[in-house]
Parts: sequence; structure tokens; C-alpha cells
Amino acid sequence: MIEEVISVSEDFYVLSTSSRVDDRVRVLKHGETFAVFDRFGDIERFGNGRLGVYHQDTRFLSRFTLRVGKHRPLLLSSSIKDDNAILAVDLMNPDFLLADAVVIPHGTVHIFRSKVLWEATLHERIRIHNYGMLPVELDFVIEFDANFADIFEVRGMDRERRGRRLATEITPDTVILGYEGLDECIRRTRIAFDPPATRLTESEANFQIALNSGDEANYYCAIACEPDGGARGAHHSAAGGARPKIALSYDKAAKCAVDAFKRARVEEPEFFTSNEQFNDWLNRSIADLHMLRTKTACGLYPYAGVPWFSTAFGRDGIITALECLWFNPALARGVLSYLAAKQAHIENAEQDAEPGKILHETRQGEMAALGEVPFGLYYGSIDATPLFVMLAGAYYERTGDRAFARSIWPNVARALTWIDRYGDRDRDGFVEYARRSHHGLVHQGWKDSHDAIFDADGQPAEGPIALCEVQGYVYAAKLAAAELARGLGDNAMAQELVSQAEKLRQRFDESSLAACVPPTQVTAFSLELRLTSARAA
Repeated sequence: MIEEVISVSEDFYVLSTSSRVDDRVRVLKHGETFAVFDRFGDIERFGNGRLGVYHQDTRFLSRFTLRVGKHRPLLLSSSIKDDNAILAVDLMNPDFLLADAVVIPHGTVHIFRSKVLWEATLHERIRIHNYGMLPVELDFVIEFDANFADIFEVRGMDRERRGRRLATEITPDTVILGYEGLDECIRRTRIAFDPPATRLTESEANFQIALNSGDEANYYCAIACEPDGGARGAHHSAAGGARPKIALSYDKAAKCAVDAFKRARVEEPEFFTSNEQFNDWLNRSIADLHMLRTKTACGLYPYAGVPWFSTAFGRDGIITALECLWFNPALARGVLSYLAAKQAHIENAEQDAEPGKILHETRQGEMAALGEVPFGLYYGSIDATPLFVMLAGAYYERTGDRAFARSIWPNVARALTWIDRYGDRDRDGFVEYARRSHHGLVHQGWKDSHDAIFDADGQPAEGPIALCEVQGYVYAAKLAAAELARGLGDNAMAQELVSQAEKLRQRFDESSLAACVPPTQVTAFSLELRLTSARAA
């Protein structure tokens, strides 16, 4: 139905038909699933290549765009709520043309999109409201696709072979996109629409809508990430019927996400200052930390960051736990429990693993399962092991939790053995690294890019490499373990560890002076010594 007709040639009228594209993104995360959108709430093929919905290191949704008519809506606002639970996007229609006339002027129809991610399912509500004086008829289309790319493919790695796409399954209100990987795992993306689309294909959902003046309509969509392991045909129930519908509605999912944030805040002290800008920064930081925290079988673990590092990293988890220890020691307990459970027990060159070593990184995607990347369980970190011991000591000092300290003491003891036996390969008294895996990290300290460490002449440094801050961590780890041993009643072990720490300090000072090391290169270790000594005093 044609509404108000405005001549395109009218003086000073600027035709509005398109929106700008930029590289700013919006992020949601829950558990092992995260989603990255542009500011429109879309996942586009062009522009920022990281957009998508990811689950267990696989992109389960690589395209999801909303068009009104043939045009992209115009952006009014876009924001993640303060608790990181909901993405809210306000849009309006562009000018709709018929011949040389504007049929529906821009701004007549308001489109509100809200998204929430909960338990591997992205829920979206689309609310369309007619603010015009006359009825409107329009159509909108949602375009979708799933390429099931491993996260390392998205990051730019090429693969010689990939798995195969499965035949798309379509019902009146649901589309199931499937992929069988080379790891024999079948991954599916199930997209359900409520109400059903006017026309549904394997790549588009088309809706026709008619609204009287002041009316609105709501549409719902749920996108479920379903890794079915090696069970071919697992989309059918044991009784042979169709897979059950997605149980949780948008409203229930949103409530669960908001309530989870509220519970997390209740468990922690409340922070506020007289500076509102500082309070905003602090609240956003806490909300971001809560979003990154992931529930594992061993407790909460702070994942390292969306999109490329949304997994457990040893160093990052430990340092985050240390920084949060004063107000939330439960996070440190979760990190210690998880890393203790993943501690290496055997030598494996491709994983850079040795008995007692603490995890650097773990991955769950197809390429990790096939060994195309070594990061299924990867131990190429020189500092995670002493940092683990430091955190164990700091947690006991903060909480006095003797039962937990006793339970992980065997892991602490194995970590100390690794430091002395495997960490110091050339027996010079310092802990150093040299890559053993053909695909692993060349450099294994906190600066772990391939060109991070170089000699004084600018040439790349070759292993074994002893980073000075790592010697500081080892010194602090031995003092922390000494206090832990003393708390568990082993005074002889405590004294031995204190003696080892002192010998390391002396050896470091002597080596630095003998080599005429510039003062800037010993600052990290000297600072660690001062901080640790002050804490012990």
C-alpha cells in the first residue's frame, strides 16, 4: 500500500537509501560460544572477516543479515547492555522508491533487534513498529549461511583439504545446515523462525508484513550450534522422530543471562568511588571479566579474549586470577584446579610437553583434533609453570584453604620438578626454552610472536633462551612453594626451597654483572625480587 508520496525532485530533499559500513563490532559470549557482529547486528561476508557465531573453535554461522526490501536498514544506535548480556540495535527504514516517488519515507518504520547468547544458542527478537500515519506493507529478508570454518582458518591459515557440507534440511519453520569434518565430527547449525517465514530456502527467510498506523509485530529467531561428535544422523531421536525444538525462548534466555550476571555480582564486593567516570570504567571492566569467565568441570576459568583467544590459556588465566585474588579467590581456585587437571604427564615433542609442565593453550576445533595445529593441548609456555606455583602459594596465603592446598600439592611438586629438570636443560642454573614442536611457538614467554626476541645486533635470537623475568618468576615460585610447604607441615622442604631461591638470586646477580647486562634488562627480575621480599616480610 502506497503511503505518503514525496517527489524526489523536491528542493533540498536528500534521498536516504544506504548506510555506511565500518569496522566496529559488538560481542556476546556464553560458555564455549561467542558471537561477533557489526553494529547493525549483522554478520556480513565482506568487511571484518572475524564476524560470526563460534562454538568450540568452529564458526557455526558465517552470514546473517537483515534487509528491508532490497536495502539495509539505517542505523540509529547500537550497544551492548552494561552487563554484557544483550545486544540492542535500533534501526529504521530507508526511503522506499516506486518509479520517481518515495513510497515510504525513511524513519516511518522502526526496527529493534535484540540478541542474547545462552547455552550455545543465539536468540534474537526483531520488533517492527509503524510510526507513520497510514498503513504500510513491506517485506524483509534474512540471509544466512554457515561455512563451519575452523578458527585458525578464519585467522588466515590455509588447509589442503576440508570436510564436506551435508544436505540442507528444511521444514516450514527450521533450516539445518550441516558439515562433516575430516575429524568425523558432524557439526550442525539449526535456525528456527517464529512465526514461520513466508518463504524459507537454504539461504534465505522471507517475511511479508502489513502494519496499520501505530501497530507493531514481533519475530523471533534461534540459532543453535550443535556439535554431534561422530554420530552420523544424530539429528534424529532414538525413536526415529525429528530432533526436538529449541526449548528455551528469547525471554527465558534473556532472563537466564541477566540473572547469571546478577548472581556473579552478588558473590563479589561492590566497588564505587566519588568519580562517576571511574565507576563506569570499573563496572565495564567487571562485566567484561564476567563475560570471559567460563564454567568448566573444574570451576570458573577466565578465557583470554574474543575472538581469537576465547579458550583457556595458562599464563593469561593465572595472571588474571592473581589480579582478582584480593576480591574473588574462587577464580584462582578454578584456574588452579583446571591447570592441575591438564598438567602434562609425559614427554610429547609436538605438544612441547614434559612431565609437570603447565598448559599454554587448549583448542577444540577440527584442525586441533587432526593435529594440523598443535594446540589441542599445547604446553609451549616457559612461564606458566612457575606462575602456577606462585598462584598456588598466593591462593593459600589469601584463603588459608589447607584442604585445597594439600590436594594440589602433588601438582605443585611436579611443577617444581619440571623447573629443575626440564626447565634448565643446559644446567646453567636458569630456566630457558627452545621449541621442540615443528608447528609450535618459536618464542614461549609473554612476548611470543615469532620476531619477539632478538640479539643486540638485531638478528633473531636462537634457543635456548633464558628470559630474565622468568628467572624472577622461578625465584618467586620457590618462595611461594616454601610457604605452602611450611603451611602443610613440611619445614625441611620449605627450607630447601628458600635455599634454592637464594642461590638463584645470587647466580642471577653474578651473571648479570659478569656479562655487563644493561640495567634495563634486569629491571623485571629486580622488581620481582623486591616485591616478593616485601610480601614475605
